[in-house]
Amino acid sequence: MDKPTQTDRPVLRRERTTPSHFPHLDPMALPGFVHSVERGATVDGPGIRYLIFLAGCAFRCLYCHNPDTWRAYSHQKKSLEEVLEDVGKYLPYLQRGGGVTVSGGEPLGQATFVKAFFEQVKSRWGLHTALDTQGNLGSRVDDAWFDPVDLLLLDIKHMDDDRHRELTAFPNGPTLEFAKRMSGLGKELWIRHVVVPGWTDELGHASRLADFVATLPSVTRVDLLPFHQLGSYKWKELNLEYKLKDTLPPTEEVMQQLRNVFLTRGLKL
Repeated sequence: MDKPTQTDRPVLRRERTTPSHFPHLDPMALPGFVHSVERGATVDGPGIRYLIFLAGCAFRCLYCHNPDTWRAYSHQKKSLEEVLEDVGKYLPYLQRGGGVTVSGGEPLGQATFVKAFFEQVKSRWGLHTALDTQGNLGSRVDDAWFDPVDLLLLDIKHMDDDRHRELTAFPNGPTLEFAKRMSGLGKELWIRHVVVPGWTDELGHASRLADFVATLPSVTRVDLLPFHQLGSYKWKELNLEYKLKDTLPPTEEVMQQLRNVFLTRGLKL
């Protein structure tokens, strides 16, 4: 397949999302830009989860199934108290071994709002908290920011920097450094990786990724996620060219071969 170039990418004005720190503002008064909420999620952390998708992401992943989350300010503007009030309605389910997960978009683009949300969830109800991120913005927040975070779902897109740039428009260095930093802090990590035919389905690439993940002692799980076309209609609705429209999902045989690469390193899938 032809390699995408920077000029091939959909051109969107990149809007600034909420900055990481507003030391002169009350975090409780800071709004969040919310794309959607899933109440009763079961794959984004342990147990039954309240899953909130925040809007805004600078990455332009060729396989993104939610390109409608890229722009932050075009989505729902909600106060922290509004979000917490909704979470409170589902406590009987969330307190049975579940919790809350913040995803995106890229939630670290709204770091002040997310930190305040996690702190309130912890202080009010003691719920388990999970952050779903690609880690690129991790350097914008200090180690203490992660104190109320129990689990990180870290999405590693590609181990080769050039291919990562072609796939996302950004280098992979910040994500890999973030992984090492979080493991150094002893934060539990679930590594997520999308298997895209022609991009991330080679055994050699899987071996490099598995070798890297095996160096992170706090990783407790690896999720290999098969590429799918479920979000392709969104690209059409947004008048964006979808480069992977003819790409088929990986076969089960390929998925099993890749799983075996991770299993031989003693990693749990």
